[in-house]
Amino acid sequence: MLNHKGTLEIETDRLVLRRFTVNDAENMFNNWANDSEVTKYLSWKPHGKIDTTKDILNSWVQDYESTNVYNWAIVYKNDGMVIGSISVVESSEEHQRCEIGYCIGKKYWSMGISTEALKAVIWYALFDVGFNRVQATHNKENPASGKVMLKTGMIYEGRLRDYRINNKGQFVDCDMYAILKNDIEQILLLKQLRGLKGLAER
Repeated sequence: MLNHKGTLEIETDRLVLRRFTVNDAENMFNNWANDSEVTKYLSWKPHGKIDTTKDILNSWVQDYESTNVYNWAIVYKNDGMVIGSISVVESSEEHQRCEIGYCIGKKYWSMGISTEALKAVIWYALFDVGFNRVQATHNKENPASGKVMLKTGMIYEGRLRDYRINNKGQFVDCDMYAILKNDIEQILLLKQLRGLKGLAER
């Protein structure tokens, strides 16, 4: 049984994950939504004009009325900018699983920010909402995204042929990664046992 809470604010060492507002349009447009390099492997094209970004944000803000919508703006504490997004893009109530998608502006690539945000959302999805499985996929041509998934503890499960249609209308193969609630519980238990072993040896 899932305990839907909606998009509540999450804070990490360097980030604040919060709901989008219509006032985020300029940051969103300039930092990632209109960048063809950021959207290269995604299913949507650069926005082209800020009015497109504003329309999408208006739609997202309305969606927050539902408690089963999870869509965060990634705010970098160091400069206060909205630098990307992370959201549950698909979910199954029956099978208690969800899929997470994310993107950030290229100025903030290779800083571990996507990993930090994804770890926080994985924990929220598994232990606050109650999903049993969290998964994520990426275009096989974008292995950097797979490295992010591995750094969060996700496990590579295989390649899915013609799994998505990209922003050019082409079918693309995607790599699947996932983590289960039990995976994290086992890791936490192992750490606890190691700690107890260390105490016993003193």
